[in-house]
Amino acid sequence: MGYKDITFPEGSTFLVTGSAGFIGSNLVEAILNLGYKVKGLDDFSTGKKENVEEFIENSNYEFIEGTILDIDTCKDACKDVDYVLHQAAWGSVPRSIEMPLFYEEVNIRGTLNMMEAARQNNVKKFVYASSSSVYGDEPNLPKQEGREGNVLSPYALTKKVDEEYGKLYTKLYGLDTYGLRYFNVFGRRQNPDGAYAAVIPKFIKQLLNDEQPTINGDGKQSRDFTYIENIIEANLKACKAPSEGAGISFNIAYGGREYLIDIYYELCKALDKKTNPIFGPERAGDIKHSNASIQKAKDILNYDPQWSFQRGITEAITWYKENI
Repeated sequence: MGYKDITFPEGSTFLVTGSAGFIGSNLVEAILNLGYKVKGLDDFSTGKKENVEEFIENSNYEFIEGTILDIDTCKDACKDVDYVLHQAAWGSVPRSIEMPLFYEEVNIRGTLNMMEAARQNNVKKFVYASSSSVYGDEPNLPKQEGREGNVLSPYALTKKVDEEYGKLYTKLYGLDTYGLRYFNVFGRRQNPDGAYAAVIPKFIKQLLNDEQPTINGDGKQSRDFTYIENIIEANLKACKAPSEGAGISFNIAYGGREYLIDIYYELCKALDKKTNPIFGPERAGDIKHSNASIQKAKDILNYDPQWSFQRGITEAITWYKENI
């Protein structure tokens, strides 16, 4: 079950872009633990050096400091690579609204550079991070692939464009691409700091520090929070997926639905805090409700997520208590 029994041909090599980031570093760790070779590419624009330091001594690991905006760096990184797990990107809907040109350059041009580099190096599978934000203003739940609305932010648009390039690279060039629409990933190594930090680690750190967290809106927005272990499983299973499933995108979530205000008070209870939140204005570009159908990923990728929100949040709280 999960991903720990997945096997690849002996000597298989993976390239993880954004390898110093939250999701990327967890992918590196998982693949190394399975006994395969990993190249990591990162420019530390959002990733942290401490996320990769523990792997440096591993003989199966090679770190490349460089940017996906440089096509030659991308080509060099893809040499002798079997599978690319492309996680490098800039996240955050609010920040993308402030910096649309930068997001276009990194998230679209950077991804295109990586697809082209993978094509030129005959990579077997190109798996890339998309986002639930591509659903935009489509109101129906659960979110279903093929039923998207108008995007609400530059970030969402960059992911939508990435998916279109993924389709084209499969259709025109025969590169097996798989887009993974992540739904509100959380877990160990997720950065709790800064104005654009994800809500779960941010709340945990503020509560541990006896600060009063702010909830944007009324707290009644809902999300399909997805623990990092499920994301690792999806990436590795996409590398094993049939070519018939290439060129399309998949919802990667647990298939649950949690309300932000409930999560907040659950964290208060777990951390033995009695702090009421501050309610701030809603954020532009945010989707009110998000909950995924994961049937397509189950059918084509053999995705079978083992980590419920409850199981994941328990482990996440333990990790942050030890590491903050």
